[in-house]
Amino acid sequence: MEKPARAAFVGAIIAALITLPGLGVGTLWDNSETAYGEVAREILLTHDWIVMHLNGAPWFIQPPLYFWVAALFAKLLGVTPFALRLPSALATIGMGAMTGYAVARQAGTRIGVYASVILSSCLIQAVIGRLAIMDALLDVAVALTVFWWFRALETGRDRYFVYGWIAAAFGFLAKGPVAPVVALLVIGPYWLWNRREEQTYLPSWRGWLGGLGLTGLIVAPWLLANAAHSGPHSLAELIGHYTIGRYTGVIENQSGPVWYYLPVVILGLFPWIAFLPMALVRGSSALRDASTPPNLARLWRLAIVWIVMPLLFFSFAKTKLPNYIALEFPALALVVALYLDGVVRRGVSRSVILSAASVPIFIGLCAIAIALFVRDNKLTSSALSVEPDLIKMGSSIFVGSVVTTILFARRRTMAIAPYALAASMLIAVDIMAIVALPHAEQFKPIPPLAAVIQRERQPGDVVAIQSFRGANALVFYTEPPVYGIAPPGSTKSKEGPDPRSVICTHPRVWLVAPAKRPAVDPLYGRTRREIATAGSGALFLIDGPPCHS
Repeated sequence: MEKPARAAFVGAIIAALITLPGLGVGTLWDNSETAYGEVAREILLTHDWIVMHLNGAPWFIQPPLYFWVAALFAKLLGVTPFALRLPSALATIGMGAMTGYAVARQAGTRIGVYASVILSSCLIQAVIGRLAIMDALLDVAVALTVFWWFRALETGRDRYFVYGWIAAAFGFLAKGPVAPVVALLVIGPYWLWNRREEQTYLPSWRGWLGGLGLTGLIVAPWLLANAAHSGPHSLAELIGHYTIGRYTGVIENQSGPVWYYLPVVILGLFPWIAFLPMALVRGSSALRDASTPPNLARLWRLAIVWIVMPLLFFSFAKTKLPNYIALEFPALALVVALYLDGVVRRGVSRSVILSAASVPIFIGLCAIAIALFVRDNKLTSSALSVEPDLIKMGSSIFVGSVVTTILFARRRTMAIAPYALAASMLIAVDIMAIVALPHAEQFKPIPPLAAVIQRERQPGDVVAIQSFRGANALVFYTEPPVYGIAPPGSTKSKEGPDPRSVICTHPRVWLVAPAKRPAVDPLYGRTRREIATAGSGALFLIDGPPCHS
């Protein structure tokens, strides 16, 4: 008997246990978390919910959904890392629940539970669910869209098609047109493939009209209001430069080769990546086997298309980031879940035992890679502080993989084997969040320097940053505006204006810059004192007599 609510509950619980503990530990990470956190904070500072702002200036890079939700949580809970990360955590919990429900309704409770557990406990979900970024909202919106449209093609009921368009609309508000585009890239090829095997229903004109109409009602008000306040160029920036431009060009030096996302998939699906090769082999066999139940065959087709199409789409984009491909991980989890369920039904399998046993090998390879990275980048002394935590995390997954292998080797315990691996991953991630991340604070120089500024600043003081990474963090932990100025002795730079324009026009300037100053470092007659240091950075106070003419 299908119990989709049970699968949804299990998926939500696993996702909650892997994202909520220690969610507010540590300061925000630069630069995405601090940038997006600051945009949400400036909603509260400016009381402007239409035009987003960063560092006191209008900001047209992303749509507003994440910032609206984060600002609401910040208003209720304070502007804290926990409040700003909570939207991602809740979206990830919703993703686990929704995936479990949708799969269980189609394929049975066990496959639904497996899919939700695998998705909720893989590495990329644990990471994205703990960051103050909008990708978790996008991912759940895309998954909802795909699953609703899949249901519409299966049943011929227009209401499911409309539900999918509503989810796509919220995905648009989360990260732009990529939400409906990717969902259509998945469901279109699936429809073409599935209609060759069995009857597949297209929505009626009423379904199209209702879906597109509701999408417009959800998306258009903010787009029009934003354009009315800021002019049409705001939409050109958002849709043209920062959406289409990400595909056709490189934004903020975020490029990569065409195979960029292959290692992302391998690492992001850890530890379940061990089962993916055999799962794909099993899927190919199941689709050729006439005895495969139609409901499972549909899921295999959907999952394979969902894996291939976004991977191809983002691989040929010019701008690349690891989180872009996260929206296809429900499909990867589904493929592994279908494979593991088949193994449990057939009995003990050598392939699944070998796959589970390969997880410790992967951990060993990761340890070697980390050691080489530390040696090549001369990070030995700083890495020693987190080494015990890494050992604890690796040991947890190592033990879990051994237990999983033993459970898979016995017919009576095979069905519970995946839960052992998920539990070990949960323990490892929570060790990272609660124990390891506080040690990483030593690698974040901006927060302690900003704390000194906030404690010592006087009316009329300004804050600037020069030749040092962390401008977004400095804005977040102080107050806008923060001036980014060009390197010493330079009058023209992409980093900002001439230093003289800031140093000479304010009574006191708090400057965050490298502790080691260059040979050419004019102060234009003013004085500079070093107030504090953190890592390679330093906080200087520039004041004194007026600048020389």
